[in-house]
Amino acid sequence: MSSKKVRCEWCGTDPLYVNYHDIEWGVPVKDDKTLFEFLLLETFQAGLSWITILRKRENFRAAFDNFNYKKIAKYDQKKIDELLQNAGIIRNKLKVYSAVSNAKCFMEVQKEFGSFSNYMWGFVDNTPIKNAYKTHAEVPATTLVSDALSKDLKKRGFKFVGSTVVYAHMQATGMVNDHIKTCFRYSEV
Repeated sequence: MSSKKVRCEWCGTDPLYVNYHDIEWGVPVKDDKTLFEFLLLETFQAGLSWITILRKRENFRAAFDNFNYKKIAKYDQKKIDELLQNAGIIRNKLKVYSAVSNAKCFMEVQKEFGSFSNYMWGFVDNTPIKNAYKTHAEVPATTLVSDALSKDLKKRGFKFVGSTVVYAHMQATGMVNDHIKTCFRYSEV
């Protein structure tokens, strides 16, 4: 009998992906800085694969001042132009501009709710939603909660926060546990 760990099939065998799955994905995050990091990465991921973003994560970290939203909110045109020339990140003009405007919106939410965490987690009554899917194919791309959160973020001025991006953010930050039931992480997070 094999003692090999059963994982969600989406992470495959790529060591970077497996490590992300085993250590980060689905773990509840309440820290605003980490929530912003995932938000920035998820918005850049729109239309691309998550593994592409993971492979560039450290480049993003260096380019975006360690995901310091207070610094990012103050980026000027010179810094934006520098980012658009940085081959280590996704050089999508709209996404780069949105990182700056989203940082500003992020801080406005913090002012209103005391923290971005309070705001986000309020959509799930401060408790992770624990689903019980048997296969990855059953996992939805969006839910009513991600639809509502996406709509509210857009109303607040956030960009690249469609319901699919928001649901991926919810999964990554543990607002929802979408590890499949047979995955060893399902009962751990």
